[in-house]
Amino acid sequence: MSTRSQDYRSPSMPWLIIIAGCLITFLTFGPRSAMGFFQLPIIGDKGWDRSTYGLAMALQNLFWGAGQPIFGMIADKYGSWRVLLMSGIFYASGLLLMAHADAPIALHIGGGVLVGLGVAAGSYGIILSAFARHVSAQQRSLVFGLGTAAGSAGMFAFAPISLGLIERFGWSDALVWLGVAMLLVPLLAIPLRGNASNARMPDTNAKQTVSEALKEALSHKSYLFLTAGFFVCGFQVAFITTHFPAYISDIGVDKHYAVWGLALIGFFNIIGSLGAGFLGQTHSKPKMLALIYLLRSILVAGFILLPQSGTSVLIFSAIMGLLWLSTVPPTNGLVATMFGTRHLGLLGGMVFFSHQIGSFIGVWLGGTLYQLYNSYDAVWWLSIILGLFAALIHLPIRETAVQRPALAAA
Repeated sequence: MSTRSQDYRSPSMPWLIIIAGCLITFLTFGPRSAMGFFQLPIIGDKGWDRSTYGLAMALQNLFWGAGQPIFGMIADKYGSWRVLLMSGIFYASGLLLMAHADAPIALHIGGGVLVGLGVAAGSYGIILSAFARHVSAQQRSLVFGLGTAAGSAGMFAFAPISLGLIERFGWSDALVWLGVAMLLVPLLAIPLRGNASNARMPDTNAKQTVSEALKEALSHKSYLFLTAGFFVCGFQVAFITTHFPAYISDIGVDKHYAVWGLALIGFFNIIGSLGAGFLGQTHSKPKMLALIYLLRSILVAGFILLPQSGTSVLIFSAIMGLLWLSTVPPTNGLVATMFGTRHLGLLGGMVFFSHQIGSFIGVWLGGTLYQLYNSYDAVWWLSIILGLFAALIHLPIRETAVQRPALAAA
């Protein structure tokens, strides 16, 4: 058996790279998942309304999504560390500007544009692409689950941390402390140096250009279905992340249940992400995704139709946590299976851009419709309908590599 065959069969796990990447997703996903706790303190202090804050968070999600394929392309060509350096700078600058925002425009630029770009440059797409370049195809689903679970752990940890900082120091100083923490990202990123051309697991598709990769992906029916389905994921999770604390307050439940609820989502998200990564090694990823979206719709319907209390909030949060980012390992795994790892940062980023367009709409609609109807019910029901749509659209997706006769001949 050749050395190359042995490498693809059972390479050792690059644990330094995996641990560093997991710590980065822990940091970058933590503060942005706790943005909901800053909504009421900021608008109460500044005299703004929920739609003002909602627009800032919607912009954050939009720029996160728009930046993802761009930063992914840069990481593919010039290396992950350069992109992660930009992540730390953008993220810290955005949180500091948000902390001292005296007008909505500063909130929108800081908490919206800059934080969004910071998350884009340090989010799953960048980290998981780096992982994929250093592990075998058989190991990808598992390491994708580890990276996603680390982000979930950040959500679990930063929910109580953020509320504690707000209660002790006020919302402005709390944002400053979170901004300082983001400056650790470039240091942690040092082991992730390198790009697609010097990958430990080289892609046989190395000669394909960016334009060829985009043309191939955008004409691939399964890729388009996957992209449309991930839009729904973004709509659902961003709406809950941003508006859940305010919703809990509206239904008369103590605000601390929102903290515990988001912490439970983060904790059970760890289990869900790891489970999805593990199952994705042996089970159909499209069918897994269809089941996740179906269960989300059933769960949301039960939550808003049944009597609501602190207990129901915690039950909803725990189950939703299992389904939260369990979509990420199979989604990224499908992109890698279809197209390989040479342009995974770019193509995975394009799928994630769809996710963030959904996030923008979910967050923006949450604030806008609340201002119109003084209720979030319309957005909850739209989330249910979209979840059923996503479940259906994943069923025809084919989990196979694209055929490239021309490249194979070359």
